[in-house]
Amino acid sequence: MESSQLLRQVALKRQSLFDEGFLDEQFIQLEELQDHSNPNFAEEVVTTYYQDTSRLILNIEQELERRPLDFGKLDGYMYQFKGSSTSFGAKKIKAECTLFREYCKEGNGEG
Repeated sequence: MESSQLLRQVALKRQSLFDEGFLDEQFIQLEELQDHSNPNFAEEVVTTYYQDTSRLILNIEQELERRPLDFGKLDGYMYQFKGSSTSFGAKKIKAECTLFREYCKEGNGEG
């Protein structure tokens, strides 16, 4: 595949993430921090976000398997997940974390 075609596909996919509400303006601000002195900044931020959230998701899954549910611990994990997602610009994930935290505060294990 020609590099110009690949760049076009990447640009279209990136735009679709904004159009579908997955990303917000915070992600644009992260991209703008990338410059000649740190040309891989955005890539490094994305990589770190995925590594951190993968760990958090694993912790959440493990905690959801325990009985009784420890809503305080789950809320703590979701607090971290929401903070990372907010900093990253992951709009939909942030919204889901907010909802999950509300369930934790209510002690609602069925939500």
